[in-house]
Amino acid sequence: MEYRRVKDQEKYDDLSQKDVESLSERSLSSANASGLSSAGGAKGKSSWKLKSVVTLALTLLTSSQAILIVWSKRAGKYEYSVTTANFSVEALKCLLSLAALFRTWNRHGVTDDNRLTTSFDEVSVYPIPAVLYMVKNLLQYYIFAYVDAPAYQILKNLNIISTGILYRIILKKKLSEIQWAAFVLLCAGCTTAQLNPSSDHVLQTPIQGWMMAIVMALLSGFAGVYTEAIIKKRPSRNINVQNFWLYIFGVIFNLVAICVQDYDAVMNKGFFHGYSFITVLMILNHALSGIAVSMVMKYADNIVKVYSTSVAMLLTAVVSVFLFSFHLSLAFFLGSTVVSVSVYLHSVGKLQPQK
Repeated sequence: MEYRRVKDQEKYDDLSQKDVESLSERSLSSANASGLSSAGGAKGKSSWKLKSVVTLALTLLTSSQAILIVWSKRAGKYEYSVTTANFSVEALKCLLSLAALFRTWNRHGVTDDNRLTTSFDEVSVYPIPAVLYMVKNLLQYYIFAYVDAPAYQILKNLNIISTGILYRIILKKKLSEIQWAAFVLLCAGCTTAQLNPSSDHVLQTPIQGWMMAIVMALLSGFAGVYTEAIIKKRPSRNINVQNFWLYIFGVIFNLVAICVQDYDAVMNKGFFHGYSFITVLMILNHALSGIAVSMVMKYADNIVKVYSTSVAMLLTAVVSVFLFSFHLSLAFFLGSTVVSVSVYLHSVGKLQPQK
């Protein structure tokens, strides 16, 4: 009897000890889960704030881009050299990328992924998108001889079509039926927004404006797809290093453009001849827009970019009403609405990878 009582007591003690350990483990796991949940909540809140700031910044920069270009004109002409303005934009983006790199080096040190020194094979791919962006950026100044700021914002969405087709051809990415339908809607929306019922001309924008818009869309689409292929070829590479090399070639090519197109004017009148406060704001806007797009693709997603583009079209139109006496017609409103819907459908209609 005594032996049995002792054994029962030992079993009871063992069970009690296991219960205590089990309770402790549950408490610890509960505490960890709570900590992870609060950390995840804090991280999610921080991510939401970052997306909000980036979205707001990109929307404001995009909507004011065309307005500042038109506003920088004097008597319908640019008093400054557009090649020097482009050069200044690329140089400023290069400096901003270097500043971001210095900050990274101070925080995390120099590593293989964030060092500027690289191989010839890696650098040799950047001249192609750099020269395409240079030509496209020069064209965006001359297109305003044929279109106004709101029409430019509408026609600029044609690069979605060129990007989608080039994705299919170059990167072999398939497009869904919704995305192809979005392309049709986009063309319809751009055309509707340009209808001119008060004139003999069916479209407000002349053929020269449409041709320049199509060329710009092709250049922008090809440069964008090519740049994305370069960046994603080495995902671990710091984005500021990749931007730096792209912008360096942009600086070089725009310097060549200055020598070819505006050498005499720059030598006789000075590099910054004709610059005004609006011109400086325009250069700053273009530089920050380029950096903002990179941040959106890194910290947010395409949906954010879509919403920014759609809101920017409407903001440009509203501001142009007060600054340039733009007439906000029913055709423009309907067309911009169709464009916004098509851009959204193109974004959400991506083919999902099969599990």
